[in-house]
Amino acid sequence: MAPKIIIHGGFFSESLTSDEVKKAKQDALTRIVKSAFQFLETHSALETVVYATEQLEDCDLFNAGTGSQIQSDGKIRMSASIMDGVSLKFSGVINIEGVKNPVRVAEKLLQTQDSVLGGDGATLFARKQGFNYYSTETPQRRKEYESKLKAATTGTVGCVALDKEGRIAVATSTGGKGFEIPGRISDSATVAGNYANANCGVSCTGVGEDIVSGAIAAKIVTRVTDGLSLQQACERTFAELKPFDGFAGAIAISKNGSIVHIDSHPAMVFASFDGNRLEVFE
Repeated sequence: MAPKIIIHGGFFSESLTSDEVKKAKQDALTRIVKSAFQFLETHSALETVVYATEQLEDCDLFNAGTGSQIQSDGKIRMSASIMDGVSLKFSGVINIEGVKNPVRVAEKLLQTQDSVLGGDGATLFARKQGFNYYSTETPQRRKEYESKLKAATTGTVGCVALDKEGRIAVATSTGGKGFEIPGRISDSATVAGNYANANCGVSCTGVGEDIVSGAIAAKIVTRVTDGLSLQQACERTFAELKPFDGFAGAIAISKNGSIVHIDSHPAMVFASFDGNRLEVFE
């Protein structure tokens, strides 16, 4: 099986206000997807999605990890999850605070029985696992918060990988939508926003409430498992967002190596690479 990988970094509306920022995001996604593909050549899909998502979290151009949005009470709360298409194990953290890489905490939870933790429990687990306090706030996010400007409402990062053994895994991470009510749950640490099995893997971005209402990731994977092509499954699922004008995007890979990126409101930022062909959003 030829390994393949696709990543996303939210939508244009997430701080993409100039050609300079657009070019910076294109360059960042290109660098990260190529680095992650090289990693994928000698590692599993599961290891790779964590590796790629960690790099996306570390890039302050995206709304996850460093550069996450600030909520209405002035605090940053992040969410992230992982799903292994082989073991079908899902793990995640919801509204975790003060860690550099939420996806790495989610990775630790793969080995536990209580595999999805939220709020103070997630943060306490991270501290016990050796994740020291880290502020993910940037001056730009503080400026946006203080002036109450929502420069980003639909930002998330994610990765889907297919390794040479045919294994699929996904990871998704978000810094929220900005200025939300504390306690709000995003889609990123749910099966609506992040789901995989042996047949397909999907990571979503957009308005979390719309993604949950559409059950997007789980629905696409289920439809592929039931026999639809990946393209058909994505198109049918996104057509079901139209009655409520759902705002979402998704990246996906199937077991036969098909790669799809789709959005309901242009345009999602993404990059994919298979060792030969690089595709980056325009």
